[in-house]
Amino acid sequence: MAMSKSANGETYGDATTGLLRDSDANDEFFMGFALNEARLARDEGEVPIGAVVVIENKITGSGRNHPIGSNDPTAHAEILALREAARRVGNYRLTEATLYVTIEPCAMCAGALVNARVKRLVYGAADLRAGGVSTVFQICANSSLNHQVEVTSGVRAEEGRRLMQTFFRQRRKTGADADGEKIINPEDNS
Repeated sequence: MAMSKSANGETYGDATTGLLRDSDANDEFFMGFALNEARLARDEGEVPIGAVVVIENKITGSGRNHPIGSNDPTAHAEILALREAARRVGNYRLTEATLYVTIEPCAMCAGALVNARVKRLVYGAADLRAGGVSTVFQICANSSLNHQVEVTSGVRAEEGRRLMQTFFRQRRKTGADADGEKIINPEDNS
């Protein structure tokens, strides 16, 4: 059974499996790299989400949202980080990996975590509209699937949340859509 732990230390699931492998300090440390990736995404005009894959306390993959610039709807931070880690390891199964991501993964990314057999997920802020792990769907803990992922949530959540809120506030202020294009109101004939 997978075990879940929130940043405040509450444990959910089977506590008999022992303590989580990585310390809280490690989680905050590696989340810092994911936050840096998110800032790079923001600077490129992408939604500011960043991710890193860690195996044996080494970053083996990193990614930031890039669907707009790559014209690829699957180019989410988590997917790009998983792809890089799998290439480096030489295996699509990442059974000893921990993925750190600034925002709760969507359903597609949560499914990729299960398919890659990722051991552990650490995310920052919850995604109340499209979260695939805890808020809307519970894909990583679904016992109907052939793998469950240990989940820790809330790590440096306020930093990730603030990046997202600032990004979208600025987009609304400039009148740009998610692709950075100026929104044209067909009712406006000026």
